[in-house]
Amino acid sequence: MKNTHLKEQVDSRRTFAIISHPDAGKTTITEQLLLFGGAIRQAGTVKGKKTGNFAKSDWMEIEKQRGISVTSSVMQFDFDGKRVNILDTPGHEDFSEDTYRTLMAVDSAVMVIDSAKGIEAQTKKLFQVVKKRGIPIFTFINKLDRDGREPLDLLEELEELLDIESYPMNWPIGMGKGLEGLYDIYNKRVEVYRPETNNGERFIPLVDGDIPSDSPLHKESVYRQVLEEVELLVEAGDAFDTEKIARGDQTPVFFGSALTNFGVQTFLETFLQFAPSPYSHKTEDGQEVSPYKEEFSGFVFKIQANMNPAHRDRIAFVRICSGTFERGMDVTLGRTGKKIKLSNVTQFMADSRENVEEAVAGDIIGIYDTGNYQIGDTLFEGKLNVQYEELPSFTPELFMKVIAKNVMKQKSFHKGIYQLVQEGAIQLYKTYLTEEYIIGAVGQLQFEVFQHRMLNEYNAEVVMTPMGSKIARWIKPEDLDERMSSSRNILARDRFDQPLFLFENQFAERWFADKYPDVELKSLL
Repeated sequence: MKNTHLKEQVDSRRTFAIISHPDAGKTTITEQLLLFGGAIRQAGTVKGKKTGNFAKSDWMEIEKQRGISVTSSVMQFDFDGKRVNILDTPGHEDFSEDTYRTLMAVDSAVMVIDSAKGIEAQTKKLFQVVKKRGIPIFTFINKLDRDGREPLDLLEELEELLDIESYPMNWPIGMGKGLEGLYDIYNKRVEVYRPETNNGERFIPLVDGDIPSDSPLHKESVYRQVLEEVELLVEAGDAFDTEKIARGDQTPVFFGSALTNFGVQTFLETFLQFAPSPYSHKTEDGQEVSPYKEEFSGFVFKIQANMNPAHRDRIAFVRICSGTFERGMDVTLGRTGKKIKLSNVTQFMADSRENVEEAVAGDIIGIYDTGNYQIGDTLFEGKLNVQYEELPSFTPELFMKVIAKNVMKQKSFHKGIYQLVQEGAIQLYKTYLTEEYIIGAVGQLQFEVFQHRMLNEYNAEVVMTPMGSKIARWIKPEDLDERMSSSRNILARDRFDQPLFLFENQFAERWFADKYPDVELKSLL
């Protein structure tokens, strides 16, 4: 691909994640964005289980049953001259690790907030990860079709709790049953909630900050109040600053209702104007690789087994950081130095996919994986020879012993465990001498998903015995003496054969540190 054409293609990419607390409407807004992009004909609803219309981004069986997202989905569509890559992430805190890694693969983030609940715990945690990366953050305050909190209160909470400037791009005219529309500050128009009350027109242009006096909305008291609020916001609020937005120091705020598809298209159109095209990515040695560099490079940020249960396949999700991917190209896997031909590569629209002939920096591709890849692997073309920064890995807090219920299903049991462990949601350990299987996770729900998937995807029923909360600490092999193990600290190996102790509590860890002061104990993050 010629350099000028490559630059045009890269500059048209918009790759972002949608983050929120569970039930704020993240998956619903994803559906509506896909609808505008022509990627789907009908938006499924996560609540509509009786109709069979499940969210298109929730492809896993357990997600359809529970009405939640437990794994990041990748979707792509074209809109308004832009190639949009959306990563819909799990809101549930038990799946933070998957979300954190996904946030390393995007150039901006959209934060969805419930207008009745405001900033919730998981939103705050995820925001802090995004903020640390210094990427632009856009806010969509959802569920205006229901009664919620005062918009000014929501903005104040946003600024105080998250320590970020906010700039309202639009302002609600009423809410719940009294919702009349949105005063669009940025586009200088009013967006009408029920166009039938305005001769079927969805927008009323503003003239000198007001709508025509013959409009039915003009005399409504709720509209007059909004005019006063907007005047106050414009005079006393922060000025719109594209440089601050680019640094992640100011968030443009949009109001709307994803469920009734109100305000979503305006959000998408405006977001695409200000969301960045792909950034340069840092390598382990502190260098930066430009997205316009001709040689292909990228990193694996996610591995997912059984996206197509009929074929029992595994997909390694790769964020392209530079250059152009072309089907059939040869790349080097940085960790092993092994040459790999990329022939079976796909792009996604939730549960559907198609072979991709070409993709550029900013795109997400899925590589069929027979066991070559690990999360964090770097792939590069020719002599580029880069290694991108390490992705976050979290120390588990909860542990279970696990065995196969049916000893005749050992083959399926082992295959299932190893494949699901490589996705990164759970971690696998073996007791040092007896080699009993122990799985560790950040949250309880991960164990339920593991058990469900083992049965439904691998036909392996498992028996899990809770070990409760433990403190996992790694030790250098040369420092290890098996006699250090006791009833208070279980000695085990991780899947890379590295030794670690599972301490029953902080007291046990301190006792060990006092007894062996020269032994260094390490956690992951």
